[in-house]
Amino acid sequence: MVSEIAENQELIAQSVRDLSERLIRPNVRQWDESQYFPADLFRQLGEQGLMGMLVPEAYGGSGLGYREYVTAIVELSRVDGAVGLSMAAHNSLCTNHILLFGNEAQKEHYLPRLATGEWLGAWGLTEPNTGSDAGNMRTTAVRDGDDWVLNGAKNFITHGRSGQVAVVIARTGEPNTPHNATAFIIERNTPGFAGGKKEDKLGMRASETAELIFTDCRIPDSQRLGVVGDGFVQSLKVLDGGRISIAALSLGIAWGAYDAALAYAQERQQFGQPIANFQGISFKLADMATDVEAARLLTYQAADLKDEGKTVTKQSAMAKLFASEAAVRVANEAVQIFGGYGYIKDFPVEKFYRDAKLCTIGEGTSEIQKLVISRQILK
Repeated sequence: MVSEIAENQELIAQSVRDLSERLIRPNVRQWDESQYFPADLFRQLGEQGLMGMLVPEAYGGSGLGYREYVTAIVELSRVDGAVGLSMAAHNSLCTNHILLFGNEAQKEHYLPRLATGEWLGAWGLTEPNTGSDAGNMRTTAVRDGDDWVLNGAKNFITHGRSGQVAVVIARTGEPNTPHNATAFIIERNTPGFAGGKKEDKLGMRASETAELIFTDCRIPDSQRLGVVGDGFVQSLKVLDGGRISIAALSLGIAWGAYDAALAYAQERQQFGQPIANFQGISFKLADMATDVEAARLLTYQAADLKDEGKTVTKQSAMAKLFASEAAVRVANEAVQIFGGYGYIKDFPVEKFYRDAKLCTIGEGTSEIQKLVISRQILK
């Protein structure tokens, strides 16, 4: 079994590496500068099985585990973190929420479309005024006969405009009370549901981030995911896996920045020799390599525990915390090694530097990860 996993992992790594070099690398700078979201690319990723990696084959997915899934995110993110981010959000948030908590009719209807890349998924939890204070969310869903009526807005949503379907968590009880939120599946053409402002971001600019807006948006009760009041509990379980995705995204960005710096340090000549020969540079590379390896070990440990069906709350938070902060450190040092060239767009490390920072914020800031970890170890 171990050798089979290793073989699958290597096949996926090589396949995604080849795909990234062919379809993504030639377009990285153009997509980034224009904030172009390459929707057609994700349909191609779906054809390759990358948009439903965790979805069972019975629902049109690849039926793979977290180790293989992490490998795919890493390889995409070594070339372009924005593509890795969109692929991860689609798989681990929207699609995975339906997979984990949808009833059979919901799974049969939505998962094949999401897993093949025919539809792109969004996931709405964060709001403009609440952030991590999800218990106080202002987006509400009010029961009206056999329907629910949603009003409010979500922000910082990946695929907020382009996603054909969104899983949205809305408050169905009083603010700051237990079990006061419920999850719903909402299709793009539903009256009263619209995409709002697209954010102009520092990094990850080819991954679309926008608002979701609900104005008297009426949906049938059949679009409810799970039990009324269970939405936040569901979200925490979804985020356990999502943090592994962000750890993988961080690992890929760190690895890409390290690869670029290592190659440059061996090519760049100063005082008649490669700058890698100077201790100041070689020690930076040593620290970067150590950060990448430690992030890799933590990320794959969390993925393996997830595949074994074990609780991963602590391990996923640790992986996400360390890998995201490591990505920032490694990207920073990569810019330093490139010197002035690291500060211009002709070279790749300035983009890794901009992209890395989001990893310490999205799906729970570093401070939230420390809160999660401390609660786990102080039980």
